[in-house]
Amino acid sequence: MTQNTDLAINFTEAPPRVSEWRRFRRVFFTRKLVILGLAVLFLLVFTAIFAPLLAPYNPYKQDMMSTLQQPSRQHILGTDSLGRDTLSRLIYGSRTTIMVGFITTGFAAALGMVLGLIAGYFSTSVINMVIMRTMDLLISFPMIILALFIAAVLGSGIQNVIIALSIGALPGYARVMHGLTLSTKENDYILAERAMGSRYPRILLMHILPNALPPMIVLITLQLGTIILAEAGLSYLGIGIKPPGAAWGAMVNDGYRYLMTNPVLSFAPGIAIMLVVFAFNMVGDGLRDALDPRLRGIL
Repeated sequence: MTQNTDLAINFTEAPPRVSEWRRFRRVFFTRKLVILGLAVLFLLVFTAIFAPLLAPYNPYKQDMMSTLQQPSRQHILGTDSLGRDTLSRLIYGSRTTIMVGFITTGFAAALGMVLGLIAGYFSTSVINMVIMRTMDLLISFPMIILALFIAAVLGSGIQNVIIALSIGALPGYARVMHGLTLSTKENDYILAERAMGSRYPRILLMHILPNALPPMIVLITLQLGTIILAEAGLSYLGIGIKPPGAAWGAMVNDGYRYLMTNPVLSFAPGIAIMLVVFAFNMVGDGLRDALDPRLRGIL
């Protein structure tokens, strides 16, 4: 009787099961820097969507009678060398940032994950050798240098910038997915699927890919900041977005000549780039800690 009572007491005192979503929230949403990063990204997306309503002036309209004006009530961030309102161009530049960042990252991540899955699953075949040696060749060049070369060959323009940055970012996704596939495909449940006669598309899509998604989501979030910084670098060098398109990197370059007399022309887009890259890095770090069981703890 006493033994049964002890078992009942131990059973009632067992800790409640904590859901994965609760663990994720506990780690991710309790960090102030992550919340700050999410706020910056929300502001970026909101600004890009409602740019026509938020911009006080036409960002492409030139006014040679109002060139290089200092910040005032009429022009909060002043005007550039062609008389265009700096705040309006900064607001419209968020659209370029969102477009290039998300399209480039989405294309590179999707293609890289597919190549990594195929190469990792067929690790002993010639397919693996061809794919991974190609990725090794691409990754031997720094991404910004490779993107700079491709953009110089293809020419300026937002489409060519996206292609150049996608090729530059592709090897990172492929190599990470390749490693995750190699480690996951040796698990017992994958071997059981093979023994039951499951075809490789089912194994890749239903078992290996879902298990590899958390690390890939973290990598994608971190790479978004890198892509945005690379796009700003290309625009700064004059190989990015064609004028009169609004791009933060090009705005930094245009304002550099007037750094001593009107520093806000370079500082405003430079600070915007810094905040967005910082936000993506903070959110990526938060996702890494929240999705990794070793970092988020037991509860």
